[in-house]
Amino acid sequence: MTQYAPPSPEDLERLKEQLGKSSGDMAELFSLANGRQWRRYLSTDPNNSREMGMHMLFFAMARLELDAETFDRILNRMRAVGATIELDKP
Repeated sequence: MTQYAPPSPEDLERLKEQLGKSSGDMAELFSLANGRQWRRYLSTDPNNSREMGMHMLFFAMARLELDAETFDRILNRMRAVGATIELDKP
């Protein structure tokens, strides 16, 4: 069984600051539509907040940590099983 607890809004804000990125940049990194969507993950308002799913966090951290060749190999594997995916570079 997988156990996962999402990062807090404060943790995500700290990541944004450490990376020196705007909300729009973070949205791109996490493959969100725009900075407004990213800011929902930073919100502490229960009516406007979202928790970061493990798959989204993994995807963004992979984009930060993996070299381009390895990341492209993963994207190609995704395409091999039928996905259509084209990403902008973070």
